[in-house]
Amino acid sequence: MEKGWLADKKIVIIGGTTGMGLSAAKTFVAEGAAVVVAGRNEQSCEAATAAIGKRSVAFCGDATHPDTAIKAIEECANAFGSFDGLYHVAGGSGRKMGDGPLHELSLEGWNKTFELNLTSLMLSNQAAIRWFLQHNTGGAIVNMSSVLGTYPSPVHFATHAYAACKSAVTGFTKSIAAYYAKNNIRCNVIAPSLIATPMSQRAAGNEAIMSFIKTKQPLDGGRIGQPEDIDGLACYFLSDHSRFTTGQVVYVDGGWSVSEGQLHNDQTTRYESDRH
Repeated sequence: MEKGWLADKKIVIIGGTTGMGLSAAKTFVAEGAAVVVAGRNEQSCEAATAAIGKRSVAFCGDATHPDTAIKAIEECANAFGSFDGLYHVAGGSGRKMGDGPLHELSLEGWNKTFELNLTSLMLSNQAAIRWFLQHNTGGAIVNMSSVLGTYPSPVHFATHAYAACKSAVTGFTKSIAAYYAKNNIRCNVIAPSLIATPMSQRAAGNEAIMSFIKTKQPLDGGRIGQPEDIDGLACYFLSDHSRFTTGQVVYVDGGWSVSEGQLHNDQTTRYESDRH
Protein backbone atom coordinates (compact mmCIF):
# COMPACT_ATOMS: atom_id res chain seq x y z
CA MET A 1 0.00 0.00 0.00
CA GLU A 2 1.39 3.39 -1.01
CA LYS A 3 2.05 5.77 1.86
CA GLY A 4 0.59 9.26 1.90
CA TRP A 5 2.54 12.50 1.67
CA LEU A 6 2.43 12.92 5.44
CA ALA A 7 3.06 9.34 6.48
CA ASP A 8 4.17 9.18 10.13
CA LYS A 9 4.12 12.97 10.56
CA LYS A 10 2.80 14.37 13.82
CA ILE A 11 1.20 17.76 13.29
CA VAL A 12 -0.44 20.40 15.46
CA ILE A 13 -3.07 22.64 13.89
CA ILE A 14 -3.85 25.82 15.81
CA GLY A 15 -7.36 26.73 14.76
CA GLY A 16 -8.00 23.18 13.60
CA THR A 17 -11.56 22.58 14.74
CA THR A 18 -13.45 24.59 12.08
CA GLY A 19 -13.08 25.90 8.54
CA MET A 20 -9.73 25.57 6.81
CA GLY A 21 -8.09 24.02 9.86
CA LEU A 22 -10.63 21.22 10.14
CA SER A 23 -10.48 20.51 6.41
CA ALA A 24 -6.70 20.30 6.65
CA ALA A 25 -6.88 17.94 9.62
CA LYS A 26 -9.02 15.50 7.67
CA THR A 27 -6.67 15.66 4.69
CA PHE A 28 -3.55 15.28 6.83
CA VAL A 29 -4.93 12.14 8.47
CA ALA A 30 -5.89 10.76 5.06
CA GLU A 31 -2.29 11.39 3.98
CA GLY A 32 -0.92 9.37 6.90
CA ALA A 33 -0.41 11.97 9.64
CA ALA A 34 -1.53 12.05 13.24
CA VAL A 35 -2.92 15.42 14.29
CA VAL A 36 -3.70 17.49 17.34
CA VAL A 37 -6.27 20.18 16.58
CA ALA A 38 -6.61 23.14 18.92
CA GLY A 39 -9.85 25.11 19.11
CA ARG A 40 -11.45 27.69 21.36
CA ASN A 41 -14.42 25.81 22.77
CA GLU A 42 -15.40 22.33 23.88
CA GLN A 43 -18.25 22.00 21.39
CA SER A 44 -16.04 22.61 18.35
CA CYS A 45 -13.39 20.27 19.75
CA GLU A 46 -15.88 17.45 20.24
CA ALA A 47 -17.28 17.96 16.73
CA ALA A 48 -13.79 17.99 15.24
CA THR A 49 -12.83 14.74 16.93
CA ALA A 50 -15.91 13.06 15.52
CA ALA A 51 -15.31 14.50 12.05
CA ILE A 52 -11.60 13.64 11.84
CA GLY A 53 -11.77 10.25 13.48
CA LYS A 54 -8.69 8.09 13.92
CA ARG A 55 -5.22 9.43 14.71
CA SER A 56 -6.54 12.72 16.05
CA VAL A 57 -6.76 14.50 19.38
CA ALA A 58 -8.66 17.73 20.01
CA PHE A 59 -7.25 20.26 22.46
CA CYS A 60 -9.41 23.07 23.81
CA GLY A 61 -7.62 26.40 24.27
CA ASP A 62 -7.55 30.03 23.20
CA ALA A 63 -4.78 30.65 20.64
CA THR A 64 -4.05 34.07 22.17
CA HIS A 65 -3.18 32.46 25.53
CA PRO A 66 0.57 31.86 25.98
CA ASP A 67 0.14 28.25 27.16
CA THR A 68 -2.21 26.95 24.46
CA ALA A 69 0.30 26.09 21.74
CA ILE A 70 2.82 24.82 24.28
CA LYS A 71 0.28 22.39 25.72
CA ALA A 72 -0.99 21.34 22.28
CA ILE A 73 2.55 20.45 21.21
CA GLU A 74 3.13 18.55 24.46
CA GLU A 75 -0.14 16.71 23.84
CA CYS A 76 1.06 15.78 20.36
CA ALA A 77 4.37 14.46 21.65
CA ASN A 78 2.70 12.53 24.46
CA ALA A 79 -0.07 11.05 22.31
CA PHE A 80 1.90 10.25 19.18
CA GLY A 81 5.54 10.14 20.27
CA SER A 82 6.82 13.23 18.48
CA PHE A 83 6.06 16.60 16.93
CA ASP A 84 7.01 17.36 13.33
CA GLY A 85 5.01 20.34 12.12
CA LEU A 86 2.83 23.29 13.06
CA TYR A 87 0.02 24.66 10.93
CA HIS A 88 -1.26 27.99 12.27
CA VAL A 89 -4.70 28.74 10.88
CA ALA A 90 -6.26 30.58 13.86
CA GLY A 91 -7.30 34.17 13.25
CA GLY A 92 -10.25 36.08 11.91
CA SER A 93 -11.92 39.33 11.09
CA GLY A 94 -11.78 42.16 13.60
CA ARG A 95 -14.70 43.96 11.98
CA LYS A 96 -17.04 43.41 14.94
CA MET A 97 -14.31 44.55 17.34
CA GLY A 98 -13.74 47.90 15.64
CA ASP A 99 -11.58 47.15 12.60
CA GLY A 100 -12.35 48.98 9.37
CA PRO A 101 -11.06 51.87 7.24
CA LEU A 102 -8.37 53.82 9.08
CA HIS A 103 -10.53 56.90 9.72
CA GLU A 104 -13.08 54.66 11.49
CA LEU A 105 -10.67 52.20 13.11
CA SER A 106 -10.79 52.13 16.91
CA LEU A 107 -7.72 51.50 19.04
CA GLU A 108 -9.50 48.54 20.62
CA GLY A 109 -10.26 47.18 17.15
CA TRP A 110 -6.61 47.52 16.19
CA ASN A 111 -5.33 45.82 19.34
CA LYS A 112 -7.88 43.00 19.34
CA THR A 113 -7.34 42.27 15.64
CA PHE A 114 -3.58 42.08 16.18
CA GLU A 115 -3.99 39.86 19.22
CA LEU A 116 -6.24 37.48 17.31
CA ASN A 117 -4.22 37.31 14.10
CA LEU A 118 -0.61 38.09 14.95
CA THR A 119 0.03 37.58 18.66
CA SER A 120 -1.56 34.14 18.53
CA LEU A 121 0.66 33.22 15.58
CA MET A 122 3.81 34.49 17.30
CA LEU A 123 3.01 32.39 20.35
CA SER A 124 2.42 29.18 18.39
CA ASN A 125 5.52 29.68 16.26
CA GLN A 126 7.61 30.38 19.34
CA ALA A 127 6.37 27.20 21.02
CA ALA A 128 7.18 25.16 17.90
CA ILE A 129 10.62 26.68 17.43
CA ARG A 130 11.53 26.06 21.07
CA TRP A 131 10.43 22.42 20.82
CA PHE A 132 12.41 21.85 17.62
CA LEU A 133 15.52 23.46 19.10
CA GLN A 134 15.24 21.59 22.40
CA HIS A 135 14.92 18.24 20.63
CA ASN A 136 17.25 19.08 17.73
CA THR A 137 14.84 17.58 15.23
CA GLY A 138 14.19 20.25 12.64
CA GLY A 139 10.59 20.64 11.53
CA ALA A 140 8.09 22.65 9.53
CA ILE A 141 5.89 25.64 10.27
CA VAL A 142 3.13 26.84 7.96
CA ASN A 143 1.43 30.15 8.69
CA MET A 144 -1.85 31.43 7.30
CA SER A 145 -1.82 34.90 5.81
CA SER A 146 -4.28 36.46 3.35
CA VAL A 147 -4.20 37.93 -0.12
CA LEU A 148 -5.43 41.15 1.51
CA GLY A 149 -2.02 41.59 3.15
CA THR A 150 -0.52 42.35 -0.27
CA TYR A 151 -3.40 42.89 -2.70
CA PRO A 152 -6.06 45.12 -1.09
CA SER A 153 -9.64 45.45 -2.24
CA PRO A 154 -10.94 48.81 -0.99
CA VAL A 155 -14.64 48.66 -1.83
CA HIS A 156 -15.66 45.41 -0.16
CA PHE A 157 -12.74 44.43 2.12
CA ALA A 158 -11.55 47.57 3.90
CA THR A 159 -10.32 46.22 7.24
CA HIS A 160 -6.97 47.91 7.64
CA ALA A 161 -5.87 46.30 10.90
CA TYR A 162 -6.53 42.85 9.43
CA ALA A 163 -4.55 43.73 6.30
CA ALA A 164 -1.66 44.95 8.46
CA CYS A 165 -1.68 41.70 10.44
CA LYS A 166 -1.63 39.52 7.36
CA SER A 167 1.17 41.53 5.80
CA ALA A 168 3.10 41.18 9.06
CA VAL A 169 2.66 37.40 8.95
CA THR A 170 4.75 37.39 5.78
CA GLY A 171 7.53 39.54 7.23
CA PHE A 172 7.59 37.60 10.47
CA THR A 173 7.67 34.22 8.74
CA LYS A 174 10.42 35.18 6.31
CA SER A 175 12.49 36.53 9.18
CA ILE A 176 12.27 33.36 11.26
CA ALA A 177 12.75 31.23 8.14
CA ALA A 178 16.07 32.98 7.55
CA TYR A 179 17.20 32.73 11.15
CA TYR A 180 16.34 29.08 11.77
CA ALA A 181 17.24 27.58 8.39
CA LYS A 182 20.57 26.50 9.92
CA ASN A 183 18.53 24.39 12.34
CA ASN A 184 16.68 22.69 9.48
CA ILE A 185 13.44 24.42 10.48
CA ARG A 186 11.32 25.42 7.47
CA CYS A 187 8.78 28.26 7.70
CA ASN A 188 6.38 29.09 4.87
CA VAL A 189 3.19 31.04 4.26
CA ILE A 190 -0.12 30.30 2.55
CA ALA A 191 -2.10 33.38 1.50
CA PRO A 192 -5.65 32.56 0.39
CA SER A 193 -8.30 34.83 -1.07
CA LEU A 194 -11.98 34.58 -0.14
CA ILE A 195 -12.62 31.04 1.12
CA ALA A 196 -15.92 29.59 2.35
CA THR A 197 -15.45 29.52 6.13
CA PRO A 198 -17.41 30.78 9.13
CA MET A 199 -15.42 34.03 8.87
CA SER A 200 -16.50 34.67 5.27
CA GLN A 201 -20.27 34.41 5.80
CA ARG A 202 -20.77 38.19 5.51
CA ALA A 203 -19.17 38.27 2.09
CA ALA A 204 -20.65 34.96 0.89
CA GLY A 205 -24.16 36.22 1.62
CA ASN A 206 -23.69 39.52 -0.21
CA GLU A 207 -24.82 39.44 -3.85
CA ALA A 208 -22.68 42.44 -4.84
CA ILE A 209 -19.54 40.93 -3.33
CA MET A 210 -20.17 37.58 -4.99
CA SER A 211 -20.62 39.31 -8.32
CA PHE A 212 -17.25 41.00 -7.78
CA ILE A 213 -15.62 37.73 -6.73
CA LYS A 214 -16.69 36.11 -9.97
CA THR A 215 -14.32 38.47 -11.81
CA LYS A 216 -11.69 38.87 -9.07
CA GLN A 217 -11.27 35.09 -8.58
CA PRO A 218 -11.94 33.96 -12.17
CA LEU A 219 -10.44 30.47 -11.94
CA ASP A 220 -12.78 27.48 -12.10
CA GLY A 221 -15.79 29.47 -13.24
CA GLY A 222 -15.24 32.41 -10.89
CA ARG A 223 -16.17 31.17 -7.45
CA ILE A 224 -15.50 31.48 -3.76
CA GLY A 225 -12.72 29.16 -2.68
CA GLN A 226 -13.29 26.03 -0.63
CA PRO A 227 -11.15 24.91 2.34
CA GLU A 228 -10.11 21.87 0.32
CA ASP A 229 -8.43 24.18 -2.20
CA ILE A 230 -5.80 24.99 0.46
CA ASP A 231 -5.10 21.49 1.74
CA GLY A 232 -2.77 20.27 -1.00
CA LEU A 233 -0.33 23.13 -0.52
CA ALA A 234 -0.42 22.69 3.26
CA CYS A 235 0.44 19.02 2.78
CA TYR A 236 3.38 19.94 0.57
CA PHE A 237 4.80 22.47 3.03
CA LEU A 238 4.50 20.05 5.96
CA SER A 239 5.87 17.08 4.07
CA ASP A 240 9.42 16.03 3.19
CA HIS A 241 8.68 17.01 -0.40
CA SER A 242 9.37 20.62 0.68
CA ARG A 243 12.61 19.79 2.50
CA PHE A 244 14.49 22.42 0.41
CA THR A 245 11.80 25.12 0.59
CA THR A 246 11.59 27.86 3.20
CA GLY A 247 10.60 31.51 3.48
CA GLN A 248 8.08 31.26 0.66
CA VAL A 249 4.63 32.82 0.26
CA VAL A 250 2.16 31.10 -2.06
CA TYR A 251 -1.18 32.67 -2.98
CA VAL A 252 -4.08 30.26 -3.31
CA ASP A 253 -6.46 32.86 -4.60
CA GLY A 254 -8.34 31.79 -7.72
CA GLY A 255 -6.54 34.52 -9.65
CA TRP A 256 -7.22 37.40 -7.21
CA SER A 257 -3.64 38.68 -7.27
CA VAL A 258 -3.51 38.83 -11.06
CA SER A 259 -7.06 39.99 -11.80
CA GLU A 260 -8.59 43.46 -11.72
CA GLY A 261 -12.10 42.47 -10.66
CA GLN A 262 -15.10 44.34 -11.99
CA LEU A 263 -17.37 46.57 -9.91
CA HIS A 264 -20.85 47.71 -10.87
CA ASN A 265 -21.13 51.45 -11.47
CA ASP A 266 -23.35 51.93 -8.43
CA GLN A 267 -20.75 50.27 -6.19
CA THR A 268 -18.02 52.57 -7.50
CA THR A 269 -20.25 55.59 -7.03
CA ARG A 270 -21.01 54.66 -3.41
CA TYR A 271 -17.32 54.07 -2.72
CA GLU A 272 -16.38 57.47 -4.12
CA SER A 273 -19.16 59.07 -2.10
CA ASP A 274 -17.97 57.41 1.12
CA ARG A 275 -14.49 58.82 0.65
CA HIS A 276 -15.68 62.44 0.76
